[in-house]
Amino acid sequence: MIAKELIWPNSIVVIGASNNTSKPGGKLLKNLIDNRYKGDLMVVNPGNGQVQNTPTYSSVNDLPPVELAVLAIPAKACLPAIEILAREKGTKGFIIISAGFSEEGEEGKMLETQIVKVIEENGGSLIGPNCIGIITYVHASVFTTPVPKLDQMGCDFISSSGATAVFIMESGIPKGLHFASVFSVGNSAQIGVEDVLEFMDEVFDPETSTRVKLLYIESIKNPDKLLKHASSLIRKGCKIAAIKAGSSDAGSRAASSHTGAMANSDSAVEALFRKAGIVRCYGREELTTVANVFMCRELKGKQMAIITHAGGPAVMLTDSLSGGGLQVPPIKGPAAESLLKKMHPGSSAANPIDVLATGGVEQMEAAIECVDKELDFIDGMCIIFGSPGLSSVESIYSLIDEKMKSCKKPIYPILPSVINAREEINSFLAKGRINFPDEVVFAEALVKERKSRIYPDNAHDFDDSVTEKLRKLFQEFPEGYLAPEQVQQLLDTAGISRIPEKVVTSFEEAVSTALSFGFPVVMKVVGPIHKTDVGGVLLNLSNYEEVEDAFDTLMGIPEATGVLIQPMLRGRELFVGASREGSFGHVVMIGLGGIFIEVLKDVQSGLAPLGEEEVRDMIGNLKGKKLLEGVRGQAGIDIAKWIQLIRAVSNLVTAVPEIAEMDLNPVMGLSDRVVAVDARIRIEKM
Repeated sequence: MIAKELIWPNSIVVIGASNNTSKPGGKLLKNLIDNRYKGDLMVVNPGNGQVQNTPTYSSVNDLPPVELAVLAIPAKACLPAIEILAREKGTKGFIIISAGFSEEGEEGKMLETQIVKVIEENGGSLIGPNCIGIITYVHASVFTTPVPKLDQMGCDFISSSGATAVFIMESGIPKGLHFASVFSVGNSAQIGVEDVLEFMDEVFDPETSTRVKLLYIESIKNPDKLLKHASSLIRKGCKIAAIKAGSSDAGSRAASSHTGAMANSDSAVEALFRKAGIVRCYGREELTTVANVFMCRELKGKQMAIITHAGGPAVMLTDSLSGGGLQVPPIKGPAAESLLKKMHPGSSAANPIDVLATGGVEQMEAAIECVDKELDFIDGMCIIFGSPGLSSVESIYSLIDEKMKSCKKPIYPILPSVINAREEINSFLAKGRINFPDEVVFAEALVKERKSRIYPDNAHDFDDSVTEKLRKLFQEFPEGYLAPEQVQQLLDTAGISRIPEKVVTSFEEAVSTALSFGFPVVMKVVGPIHKTDVGGVLLNLSNYEEVEDAFDTLMGIPEATGVLIQPMLRGRELFVGASREGSFGHVVMIGLGGIFIEVLKDVQSGLAPLGEEEVRDMIGNLKGKKLLEGVRGQAGIDIAKWIQLIRAVSNLVTAVPEIAEMDLNPVMGLSDRVVAVDARIRIEKM
């Protein structure tokens, strides 16, 4: 738990503050003063008798008891100061803005560890080091600008990076985004993004707490904590958007299985965010635009009206909304005819509703009123209104402000003239409004917000007796790739439907097995890991002579120890796999087989354990999902059976976390069943 003195201190000391406000310590003190910190404020500076009219002490030893210390001194000087503060001055809150710690090497990391030990031994909390500080309602302990004017119903913002936090605020403030608090955690020596989110969850008050959280994360040190508290906050009515930076290392590590080669830290992050209900963003503009969508009244349906005086932006907005699953339906009938009578000649009520560049307050009001009160099938409206710089648009923007208060349906203001109408936009924002200056960025953000969801907390529903059987079975298995019969035992115990198969080591066994299965059959070499790379898979063998020849060919492959025989099935090739991704646990991946995985990379990932709704959404997000339903006379697959198989894989890796990599490839989807055709499992004891 974060010490209350870090958030609500009655006294603060800035160690290393000076009169030079171009230096971090001096600017930090100035920000505290300018933002009216009301508690006891002190400075430690051995070279000055008075610093910015603030009581100044030459040494930490001379200080009275103090609740929060902000350190802007060289890294090596921090530990001695903290030892005195924590042990003798009763200090519980610490912010170290200084650099020179773990980001610079092992020596700095050891210093961080020592500092954290001292602070924790005395019940304290540390933000940093190597951060810009924090901003709460009580104090603005940052050395940067801007320092936003806080709004209790603004957004809470937590950032791994101080510089990025500044840039994100600079992106959001001109669009009207308000902040309730800002936390820059830097190196996260003790408190990271997950810990601040945990604190916000634990102190959440439905009457007073903001419901919007923004995250910029460079390293997820505790995925379970992030998942737990993000999903908890979202269930309480909050919305969360996040950027996870540094996730472009796909394929940077060697992996022996198909799944292992596809899995990477980014797929784990994607799966974690989806399960938690976090809207994932990839840049500052997207993050702050999603945040502004969060701030708007909720859009209940999918039908949108666009009111505009500019054709081009309306067309681009229509394309973006439609491409994301929202609809811009035509407006016809008496309501459209009545509206046109109130508009200038040449206007359109078809949707987009074009009020023309000559349209004024009366025409705009008529359009808004029509959409809000007469068009029951419309769920929300976007208003695009800029300026060529010929006259003021203040009256239009005032109208939009009033209608945002009175209309039942959400209104999204898209005011693109950030230069020509700068003063009018600033006036609009000063009324507490937000602006979406780019219609396409807005549409993409709205689509993302609508696709996020929270899943029921019932994902792992294995019977305890099944888990016990799996654990007992697993105890007998060695590390490495399991033999085919061991794989069969695991799949059967987990309830994963598979095609009949048998491993043979002689001509006679091969022929008798093929006859018992019925022709045609498939024969695969046992031994080499990558069967297809060595010509170890032979298909559609339709008589016993072909089976004999195939057996001879396969047993001639180096490292061959036997031949696996299966009936030949024809259906839609699918793929299901799982890979253990460090502290994230297992990432389960699904997709269509063949080129959909190899070339198109049409793969969806989820974090085990997976519930039915989450799996259904994963399937629905596949680009090739239409093929699963059947096209051009081809039968579709049994989707319910595929969901059942995917969940069984999820349950298996949850019950046996020692499974490092698992491939079911291909899985054959037919109209009445879905079965694993080939399976490979690698065990790595933990």
